Amino acid sequence: MIDKLEMFIALAREEHFGRAAAAQGVTQPTLSAAIKQLEDQLGVMLVWRGSRYQGLTPEGQRALDWARRIVGDARSLRQEMRAAREGLSGDIRLAVIPTALTVVADLTEGFTDKHPNVRFSVQSKTSTEILEMLENLEIDAGLTYLDNEPLGRVTTVPVYAERYVLVARSGHPLLAGPVAWGDLGEVPLCLLTPDMQNRRIINQHMAEAGVAVEPQIESTSVVVLVSHVLRSNWATILPVRAAEIFLAGDDLGSVPLVRPDASHTVGLVAPHREPFTPVLTALLDRARTLSDIPAAIPTGR
Repeated sequence: MIDKLEMFIALAREEHFGRAAAAQGVTQPTLSAAIKQLEDQLGVMLVWRGSRYQGLTPEGQRALDWARRIVGDARSLRQEMRAAREGLSGDIRLAVIPTALTVVADLTEGFTDKHPNVRFSVQSKTSTEILEMLENLEIDAGLTYLDNEPLGRVTTVPVYAERYVLVARSGHPLLAGPVAWGDLGEVPLCLLTPDMQNRRIINQHMAEAGVAVEPQIESTSVVVLVSHVLRSNWATILPVRAAEIFLAGDDLGSVPLVRPDASHTVGLVAPHREPFTPVLTALLDRARTLSDIPAAIPTGR
């Protein structure tokens, strides 16, 4: 039953029999047979069928919620028994918004020394994708915004307050002092793409300041933005924690963005399911130890 429910969840996620089968490491006929056997066991049709996948039936939508719950609990049970037998071990699948990727090292620092049999897998995703992946059991936890857009039913641990700086090549005239959001209307900018919550936050603060957002470069990667800033008169807007790693040398400088002195909370999110696995419990505890660390604003050059 658990294996069939795993395949059912994969089919709902991929919305394609072939892709779902590949994701589960089985053939398409095997997956199709498993779904049909699950329907026979439950006595309802779960999937609308034609020549291809056509979506879940109303009963299938209800069953999907139960499937996620049952599969999640089964995984938790296996991990708890393994921890009782072998100590803390296993994989932590973590999805992180691009602007918080450098903070992952704060989570893992000391954690892997204390628990050497725990491995981390880290992906860069949008805040929306992180919530979807949590729901579909594709990740164990995420690092994302907690206070700007609805999260749904998740467990949260605040880690730090995201504050914003303008980052430009050393010698840029705007690095002389604090810059107001309203001063950015004529500044050539490189920004994250509009599907990123960070970009929506920037759009919001600039709109409130009465200026339009018209970046010349957009990317899903902070590295791409900074590489362009290094080569020209462009500037970018980054959270302090994301900017710090690029400000270690003398090539770039930063200056605080003010009026408003905006702040948004970033933290760890996990499925709203108890008891947590021992590994996830340890990760949540680690995040709580970080939540008192203030975000320091680098001084401009």
